[in-house]
Amino acid sequence: CTRMAMDRIYVTGQITTKELGTVMRSLGQNPSESELQDMINEVDADNNGTIDFPEFLTMMARKMKDTDSEEEIREAFKVFDRDNNGFISAAELRHVMTSIGEKLTDDEVDEMIREADQDGDGRIDYNEFVQLMM
Repeated sequence: CTRMAMDRIYVTGQITTKELGTVMRSLGQNPSESELQDMINEVDADNNGTIDFPEFLTMMARKMKDTDSEEEIREAFKVFDRDNNGFISAAELRHVMTSIGEKLTDDEVDEMIREADQDGDGRIDYNEFVQLMM
């Protein structure tokens, strides 16, 4: 179910309150409908009642700053790591950025990777992602 909700973000660019509940429960949270609506209202910049991908990332970044839950950080990493190989590649980053409406050149994507890539292997591993999110 979580994967379906995450895939919906990629396909439609947004998720509903119900789908957000599915994602949050997969992260070990059990928010009420009211709490879910509050979470959406907190980051729903365009006030359309759903969370688009940039809003979802904003919400996840806020939640990660409020918690040290490794599982939550790992789930956020999985959003980017589409092939589940433990790394975020330039292609995966480009896919995420395109899905949120950001049209980036190859050079811009490469620069984003370079900024987060501490070991210089051309991709972002889990530890580098944690550093980026904290």
